[in-house]
Amino acid sequence: MKRIQMVDLEGQTARIRPQIDEAIARVLDSSKYIGGEEVSSFAKELSEELDGAFVIPCANGTDALQIALMSLGIGPGDEVIVPTFTFISPVEVIALLGAKPVLVDVYPDSFNINCEGVKEAITDLTKAIVAVHLFGQCADMGKLMSIAEKHNLPIIEDTAQSLTSIYCDEHSLSGKAGTIGKIGTTSFFPSKNLGCFGDGGAIITRSEELAAECRTITNHGSKIRYNHSSVGVNSRLNALQAAILRVKLRELEDYNKRRREAALRYDNLLEGFDGVAIPQRNKRSSHVYHQYTVKLKGANNAQIQNELATEDIPVAIYYPTPIHLQPAYTSLGYSEGNFPVSEKLSKTVLSLPMHTELSATQQEHIVDRLKAAITKWT
Repeated sequence: MKRIQMVDLEGQTARIRPQIDEAIARVLDSSKYIGGEEVSSFAKELSEELDGAFVIPCANGTDALQIALMSLGIGPGDEVIVPTFTFISPVEVIALLGAKPVLVDVYPDSFNINCEGVKEAITDLTKAIVAVHLFGQCADMGKLMSIAEKHNLPIIEDTAQSLTSIYCDEHSLSGKAGTIGKIGTTSFFPSKNLGCFGDGGAIITRSEELAAECRTITNHGSKIRYNHSSVGVNSRLNALQAAILRVKLRELEDYNKRRREAALRYDNLLEGFDGVAIPQRNKRSSHVYHQYTVKLKGANNAQIQNELATEDIPVAIYYPTPIHLQPAYTSLGYSEGNFPVSEKLSKTVLSLPMHTELSATQQEHIVDRLKAAITKWT
């Protein structure tokens, strides 16, 4: 059996290596490494995939979040609501801009931001809500949009883990992740469903005005060379990464299909086993399975992770420490017990290997050893 990896980028690349080599050679032959046709073509092709939303490529997903906040004028004295159970990036950029991250808990089954918590967190200083679409499916955008519209607040959608996931509810609100709120962001980190061979990111919006502002911000606050109309940043997707992403974008539908098939196999293999709860599917959102994350019902996730590591089975804990308990954010004034759902999830969630190259044989072995480890520790 082939060595099990958390993400098998080597295997994925092997299947498209001729197209990748051709794309890289095309850039080398052009000698245009910053901007140019590859970047503009990728932006256009991803825009088509996202039903015509404007796409502004940038250097990485964290920059995308910061640029989105900057385009909305977020700064010192402002408050931005964000979940505590997430990767650090959305909270980090709020703090870097001098604004205050206002943390809220998440739902115990979908892992996405708790809408009731959002309502309670709104104050006169609130200027935006960040909806992180975690693990591959959308947050409850219907409820969030209703709250946002009532308080005249923009929603920033972080789609780093859920690009092309589709939201559709009973009130006719529908769209792909990143295209429903005021502005969206994404990451092309190599392990993402659509990943490049380094860092990369993009901002997504249906607003022509915001798109223009984001383009200006990414280029040192400049629309015309050497003429700087606002304070900006230097955040550009390079042409090599854009060319690679153009190849992989054509494969994205198949990549997501393979992940869904792998998730279904996990479901079937875990059926009837009381030691875990399989991932809940939001009935209003499709799932692209950036992660396949189970909840352990009795065992501690760190114990199980260590046990499986002895058998060369990689699993991951996303996330072992919620934001409100991170040393960098003690100044926000939160303490243990403030967000009980996130705190419990940090000790019980476990993400199994999930990627496009995962075989049925590998999954059978993973689940067999997972069951044995859980049984041992409960």
